[in-house]
Amino acid sequence: MTQPPAGLRIVILGGGTAGWMAANLFAHAWPSAAVTVIESPEIGIIGVGEGSTPQLKAFFDRLGIAEADWMPACNATYKNGIEFCGWSERAGYDRYFHPFPSPLDLHTAPAFFDATRRRRHGQDVWAHPDRFFLPARLAAERLAPIAAEAFPLGPAYGYHFDAHLVGAVLRTHAVQRGIFHLERRIVAVAVADGAVTHLVAEEGERIAGDLFVDSSGFRSVIHQAALGVPFVSFADNLFNDSAVVLPTPADPTGTASATRATALKAGWAWDIPLTSRTGNGYVYASSYCSKDQAEAELRAHLGVGDDGTARHLSMKVGRVAETWSGNSLAVGLSQGFIEPLEATALHIVQATVEGFIQAYEGGGFTPVNRDAFNARIAARYDGIRDYIVCHYRMNRRTDTAYWRANAAHDCLSDSLKAILTCWFTGGDLEAEIAQQGIAGYYAATSWHCLLAGYGQFPERAPHPAGPGAPDMAAIDDFLRRAARNFGDHRAALAALG
Repeated sequence: MTQPPAGLRIVILGGGTAGWMAANLFAHAWPSAAVTVIESPEIGIIGVGEGSTPQLKAFFDRLGIAEADWMPACNATYKNGIEFCGWSERAGYDRYFHPFPSPLDLHTAPAFFDATRRRRHGQDVWAHPDRFFLPARLAAERLAPIAAEAFPLGPAYGYHFDAHLVGAVLRTHAVQRGIFHLERRIVAVAVADGAVTHLVAEEGERIAGDLFVDSSGFRSVIHQAALGVPFVSFADNLFNDSAVVLPTPADPTGTASATRATALKAGWAWDIPLTSRTGNGYVYASSYCSKDQAEAELRAHLGVGDDGTARHLSMKVGRVAETWSGNSLAVGLSQGFIEPLEATALHIVQATVEGFIQAYEGGGFTPVNRDAFNARIAARYDGIRDYIVCHYRMNRRTDTAYWRANAAHDCLSDSLKAILTCWFTGGDLEAEIAQQGIAGYYAATSWHCLLAGYGQFPERAPHPAGPGAPDMAAIDDFLRRAARNFGDHRAALAALG
């Protein structure tokens, strides 16, 4: 990579997983830059989610940190995808699995797409996603997504982990690389001509820099508070604004290799399996459910009575209007937040920093590419938001006012309206997603799994499938034979040490 001008100073306000991810990516790309991370020992980490998408593996691979070096230290487990439970009342569709698409799934995805198209045209074919993808089978059998050495097509996978411990691992790696770590309480941000000149610590110390990264959480000390960057709320699109968190002991029967998202009365509960415990939480809309009601419902869902101490969180859902403003880059909660339904938080941090490095280098280390970069990041946020919104808009529950209101909600983007129109009119959804250029946010497989997984097919009189319908027996046999190349999840974790 091209190196920046000599003496470039990058100052990151706030550590946590987001801040230390950014620090490591900058140091890896620009070894000549002086990178400093400032943390206040008095400010805790929110840590709403403890899951990832497959992009996190690429991040650790890029830094040269092996799974055996970080996973045991962070109580981490493998993640084949997400199981959605109770989001539809339609018989046979009370649950479905959202897999991480992998090279092997390229062999079965066309049959799945064909099945959903036939079903949307009224043909009587099997079109539930779970029988078409290897990750769903691996998760059902509690197998790890780690293939035998001779097997050529291992699936993509993410992780579950303790977010606090991941931040500590990344901090240690960063400091060993020469990144500076300062424990300071910042009391002021000095701005001149729309750019940050320095930060002021509690004792009057000034910390100057050329580039600043705001990783200060929902407070957004640099971006929103000092630079006045507007916040674009997603409240009109997404109802949920609160969460209650309550961990429980690890499952003694074995470690699951998938996240579970279970619909409750006014939102959904997550179940994230770690080696040390199970992470649980309930994301809900405060306009439909009080804090006390949410905690009581979560406790009943978990069957824990009064055991354990619950933690309540408020969520500011949306994004900043400009991720790169002046000489400041926002990451993590300072940049925005979309509820953790698809565990996209760290993926956005990674995409933001890597995209900024590319844009800054490509512009000769000037702001020339700033507007184009901001547009790309905004589009990514909005694309992820649309996929999350689709979960709620397409739900098939009728038992509470919350779910009925979500199903009737019409504050949808033009992009999402076009996707739903294409689906329900029997169009080519894969072509529609490609035409919109949004496959980089969620691929066609993900959209098909979501819509078919709910049983959202046009109501038409069923008729025979006709020639060329997917051979489910052959697909079942193919995936069964493939799954034999993957071992028990708990054994795979033990092998990491």
